[in-house]
Amino acid sequence: MKTRVVSFLFFSNYFIGLLAVALCIETIFQLQLPLNAASFYLLIFSTTILFYTRAYSPAPDISVANNPRTSWYIRYRGFTGRSQWVFSLVALGSLVWQVLLIKKIPDISAFHWLLLISIPAVAGLYYGLWPQPGFTRLRHIGWLKPFVIGYVWAGVVCIFPVTALIFEKNIYPVHPYLMLWLFVKNWMFCSVNAIMFDLKDYADDANKDIKTFVVKIGLRKTIFVILIPLLLLGFISFLFFSWYNHFNLVTIAMNALPFLLLLYLAFSLHKRRPILYYLVVIDGALLVKAVCGIIAAFVTYR
Repeated sequence: MKTRVVSFLFFSNYFIGLLAVALCIETIFQLQLPLNAASFYLLIFSTTILFYTRAYSPAPDISVANNPRTSWYIRYRGFTGRSQWVFSLVALGSLVWQVLLIKKIPDISAFHWLLLISIPAVAGLYYGLWPQPGFTRLRHIGWLKPFVIGYVWAGVVCIFPVTALIFEKNIYPVHPYLMLWLFVKNWMFCSVNAIMFDLKDYADDANKDIKTFVVKIGLRKTIFVILIPLLLLGFISFLFFSWYNHFNLVTIAMNALPFLLLLYLAFSLHKRRPILYYLVVIDGALLVKAVCGIIAAFVTYR
């Protein structure tokens, strides 16, 4: 029973939806801004579930699979189909409510608009959610794959909540340099997370000739040449950022904890792990990051 509940929570992508909401809230707290309307978080939660369920659902003619996640989708195909309709209605209703909250179109730059448009566009190109004649899906460009995922996640959890707040209440971030830092930090953190997920897909990516880092240079080099240097670079840049902004030791410790956790997890991946390990533990590091970021904001700005 316990295994079925865990499988349901993580294979259904509900946990990923909660992660997206938690990271959006972390951004708002870190920037000392008021929370978005409830409809915004409902929109983020529902669209995240819709996106990942659409991406991972097998074709209708597939009835058997070795992958545990694909097998779960086959077994609960009726449930996932009905839930997609429900979340589509929730997303549509939330979007309409968000539009009704807009008093006037705010004055934001052309670059800001371009950035907003690029995030869903890149997400669609990554999973091929619309026709692309003669164009390779971005996920098939192995070395680019994790950074595309990181870019989309950073945009959703950093750019979207701040922009929604501008539209809702005409409130702009006081510290744009901090927002830029949060965007880059989330981009790096989510990209590292995506590289870790590529480790479990090594055999499948190799068969499909998708040249991810682990396919090109192997497991050990991916961990020690790619993952660990990226994490150390992010950690060192955070220490400089903390020194520049005069953060106290508790704030530094809380923000450093997710980096240290990912470092530990990177070392743990030299052993073969089941898919639920990645969905629970590796994705769980993002939840730890969100919680630590929220606590650090309380400590810093109380």
